[in-house]
Amino acid sequence: MEFRAIEPIRPLWSTEAAGETQGSGDRVQPTLFADVFQSAIDNVRETEAAKNDAEYRLATGQIDNPAEVTFVSSQWTMSLELLIQMRSRALDAYNELMRISL
Repeated sequence: MEFRAIEPIRPLWSTEAAGETQGSGDRVQPTLFADVFQSAIDNVRETEAAKNDAEYRLATGQIDNPAEVTFVSSQWTMSLELLIQMRSRALDAYNELMRISL
């Protein structure tokens, strides 16, 4: 039977931007888990910017169709709710793992 060493816990986000390295000298690679959350956060930021722009254009009279603002606002709400649900599920999974006794 072959035994493998347990890998150390890695941070979710890479510290490459700050120029930091780990003790062994290699750079931290982002994980799929972090990529999924980062893309959800980016989606919320993009839809919020689009919503704010649409609201500004509506307030200044640049939009002929007010339904466009409602549509963009609904997109932002849905992306925010998705991010909140992802966060809640991740926390639930973490708490479940912490309850496991070995």
